[in-house]
Amino acid sequence: MQSSVVGCLFVGKTGKIKIFVKQFVNFLMRSNYPRIIIAGVRGGAGKTAVSLGIIASWKQQGRAVVTFKKGPDYIDAGWLSAAAGHPCYNLDPFLIPQKKIMASFLGHYGKADCAVIEGNRGLYDGMDASGTYSTAELAKALHTPVILVMDCTKVTRTAAAMLLGMLKFDPKVKICGVVLNRIAGSRHEMVIREAIEKYCGVPVVGAIPKLRGGQLSERHMGLTPFQEHPGVNETIRAVAGIAAKYLDLGKVWQLAEAASPLSSGQKVEGKRRKTKDVSSPALCLAPVVRIGIIRDSAFQFYYPENFEELEKRGALLVEISALTARKLPDVDALYIGGGFPETHAIALAKNRAFRTSVKKAVLQGLPVYAECGGLMYLGEELVLDNKTYPMAGIFPLRFSLEKKPQAHGYTVVKVDRENPFYEKGTVLKGHEFHYSAVRPSRRTPDMRFAFSMERGEGITGRRDGICFKNVLATYTHIHALGSPEWAEGMVKRAMEYKRGRS
Repeated sequence: MQSSVVGCLFVGKTGKIKIFVKQFVNFLMRSNYPRIIIAGVRGGAGKTAVSLGIIASWKQQGRAVVTFKKGPDYIDAGWLSAAAGHPCYNLDPFLIPQKKIMASFLGHYGKADCAVIEGNRGLYDGMDASGTYSTAELAKALHTPVILVMDCTKVTRTAAAMLLGMLKFDPKVKICGVVLNRIAGSRHEMVIREAIEKYCGVPVVGAIPKLRGGQLSERHMGLTPFQEHPGVNETIRAVAGIAAKYLDLGKVWQLAEAASPLSSGQKVEGKRRKTKDVSSPALCLAPVVRIGIIRDSAFQFYYPENFEELEKRGALLVEISALTARKLPDVDALYIGGGFPETHAIALAKNRAFRTSVKKAVLQGLPVYAECGGLMYLGEELVLDNKTYPMAGIFPLRFSLEKKPQAHGYTVVKVDRENPFYEKGTVLKGHEFHYSAVRPSRRTPDMRFAFSMERGEGITGRRDGICFKNVLATYTHIHALGSPEWAEGMVKRAMEYKRGRS
């Protein structure tokens, strides 16, 4: 935008001063950080597909879009990342303090042309009747306009009443546009458009018809992870085509550019951080330890900010596949995130050499931190359809997959016993969402847990954070920006292990 203004100076010398003045005024009025939130009236309204379509369409136009996800979500965030071509960052007000949310947003914006933030559930849905930690509260904290996606199935004029209620419910939330989804036909669209224009005064920026054969298939927690989808690029091209055909992308862009300027007091060091691209991390220390990350289609649930926080503290990250690697490489610590080990049970079980090398390293004192799917991998076995699949065998735990979620929601854990990574008394905020259940072990259980659950279920008996030697495994996922003790503990323990070996 700055270059276009400079260009207008030269154009003005030829007599086109009016054009220059108009564009210069627009430049002064626009936000330093064009941004938009895509929210829904409820979960399942279609906000992920709309977000993907907008991001992919703008990317096809040559625009750089940085993406964010509100809510403790990995799958939607993975799709947003695939559409934008760079990591999607998390802005969850429960997991991350508000001041760090603003800093993360500004710090990750980089040289992007626009930020697209996908909300979660309904716009005003939060932890309680006050809507605490809702998408609406995030919109107010970031002074960001909202585009609302409305599922119009079997609804006409009532859609305007619903929107009017959303507008009046909290006038501080700036709902600036509406996308009508699952429209049955032209007459259906016309009636809803006219009603919204008459009663609400909010522009309809798109109307998407009912489409046969969903482009995004669903599984346990919503969408299939993009890592496992058979046609990621084709799907993204398809949603881009849908957005280009049925959305007013020019109007959406105008709404994003009209976002209120962020005050100088909210900016990182008073200026936008200069980066080579939209995903450049902050400056890091020179690597002092090597931390392995098991990252493949079985273990894929990671926040990119967690990686950045490790790197800032001097960790060199080494990616490893539990599906194909024959042995654990030379690392000073190991991080195993969540995922779907159950869909890869056969491959994980067959790779006995890698499982054996992990267990050997653990017995020799390797620090290991595991979350959810990683916890399952460190157990004795997975039980699926009455068949058993051996895992790493670190803990006397067997896991089965149930039809209903066994735990779902935010967690608060208190560290009340000795463990490899956290000091006693530490309180961590996280989330859990899993279909796996713990079954009795065939061997005498010798388990010690470091966490008591102040909110959430944990592994068993409202306890979580099972420990063995320098291993801690938990159902609770944490975000490093809200729990800096995690990255500090990981790097500290890795350095101790490295010194011990040398």
